[in-house]
Amino acid sequence: MTGNKAVAYKEPGKVEVIDVDYPTFELKDGPGVNPANVGRTVNHGVILKTVATNICGSDQHMVRGRTTAPTNLVLGHEITGEVVEVGRDVEFIKVGDLCSVPFNIACGRCRNCKERKTGICLNVNPDRPGSAYGYVDMGGWVGGQANYVLVPYADWNLLKFPDKDRAMEKIMDLAMLSDIFPTGFHGAISAGVGVGSTVYVAGAGPVGLAAATSAQLLGAAVVIVGDLNEERLARARSFGCETVDLTKGEPKDQIEQILGVPEVDCGVDAVGFEARGHGKGAQEAPATVLNTLMDITAAGGALGIPGLYVTGDPGGIDEAAKKGSLSLSLGTGWAKSLSFTTGQCPVMKYNRQLMMAILHDRVSIAKNVNAKAITLEEAPQGYAEFDAGAATKYVLNPNGYLS
Repeated sequence: MTGNKAVAYKEPGKVEVIDVDYPTFELKDGPGVNPANVGRTVNHGVILKTVATNICGSDQHMVRGRTTAPTNLVLGHEITGEVVEVGRDVEFIKVGDLCSVPFNIACGRCRNCKERKTGICLNVNPDRPGSAYGYVDMGGWVGGQANYVLVPYADWNLLKFPDKDRAMEKIMDLAMLSDIFPTGFHGAISAGVGVGSTVYVAGAGPVGLAAATSAQLLGAAVVIVGDLNEERLARARSFGCETVDLTKGEPKDQIEQILGVPEVDCGVDAVGFEARGHGKGAQEAPATVLNTLMDITAAGGALGIPGLYVTGDPGGIDEAAKKGSLSLSLGTGWAKSLSFTTGQCPVMKYNRQLMMAILHDRVSIAKNVNAKAITLEEAPQGYAEFDAGAATKYVLNPNGYLS
């Protein structure tokens, strides 16, 4: 039997590369697996040999101990791979196909999937709508930071690259299609970004930089990115964004210096529940970004909120935050008639179009997020550096496909 190694969560602040079973077409019991999913047959699935699998800020929430993730949960929901086995019910995907895997697992059969709401599929997670690979409370589908991974409902879920050789030439860009590029794009679309828009993106991590890239692709006139990390702000400036240094305080005055007015047309939250306040030495204040966006977004505007918020946070700053209950100035949003869009990005809604933009040289997302390939064995170091604020998108290379 072919061996399989994977990156697993061990305890707060610690991941390890461990030996795991080679995937089969049946869900087995294991860390985080919902008991109702044990024994589930997956003849509609395929097994991928992983080409690229990225470290995500959402993974970091678990690794920091900010969720109820169990020990030995195999991580990884950003997956690109080559098909090496197909289940008996797979009709269109073939061995040898090179594919991007949407991080949302979707059945393609339920009402939500049929309405393109693949982030809240009704059939893949017995606990709640929506599922993902290698993520706590998402049904227990094994993560893809491994040599091999099972992908269910393959004909529906997989985005096959039309030309394998051409795809490999742009594989670092295409590796962003599984999550951060569509997620950033969804944030920009949800915020109403269009030709001539002024946009504020909160957060210069990979999703924030992907949202800024997406806003430019959609024709925004000015894209402003705010963060407390100067190295990450420099990444945003490297591809034409204006920036706001939040160690200097609230963004309103700095936005006015850039635009002449203290507001923007569109706001994107690419931070989520571990948000900090403004100023030097800012401490965690989880409602900061949402309240700031309501304050600086023009009346009648919209907020795209791809940043992750949770219903259970053991490390929350108070009892309310531990349940995902935040002190929002909803009256501000109501008074200004603002629109809000939250939740998982429905990756399949956008990934083909973004693939075409990459293949036809309309966008360089890997460069913009500073993607860097590292080995599977280097994953613990990558997690540590990312957690420390490195302005880098770490891409794991378990099987040596990447240069």
